[in-house]
Amino acid sequence: MAVKYQQEFLDSVVDEAKGLLESHWEEVALNKDKIKINPDWEAYYALQDQGKLDIFTARDEGVLVGYFVVFVSTHIHYKDHLFAKNDLIYLKPSYRKGFVGVKLIKFAEKCLKEDGVSVMVVNTKNHKPFHKLMMFLGFSPSETLYSKYIGD
Repeated sequence: MAVKYQQEFLDSVVDEAKGLLESHWEEVALNKDKIKINPDWEAYYALQDQGKLDIFTARDEGVLVGYFVVFVSTHIHYKDHLFAKNDLIYLKPSYRKGFVGVKLIKFAEKCLKEDGVSVMVVNTKNHKPFHKLMMFLGFSPSETLYSKYIGD
């Protein structure tokens, strides 16, 4: 396994990512019986064009095995700082042992820091946590998010 970490544009990953995204959704999504996966690709491209979307990938011999996607922007409370908040983070299950996830997040952190990001925020699902990994990487718990399906 010779995994390569890189920053990519949406065009270079979108087709491959769709397969991983389906697996990701199956594994972690809530309310799957009511909310189906249906990404707004136009919105993703618009954010990329505005410099507000960064995509970091893990590839094994060219095959996409994981991604870490973040939105980058100033925070409405802290306009002097750039924040990177993750949208998606996923690794194929067979790549979760070892350091592939650690290296992917560290690679993203290095790139984001070089781009002037001050704060990196990563959310995890309570039913699929990876808190130990985040603590190992120096992250601290900062908020708790609650959700409730209120549709019909």
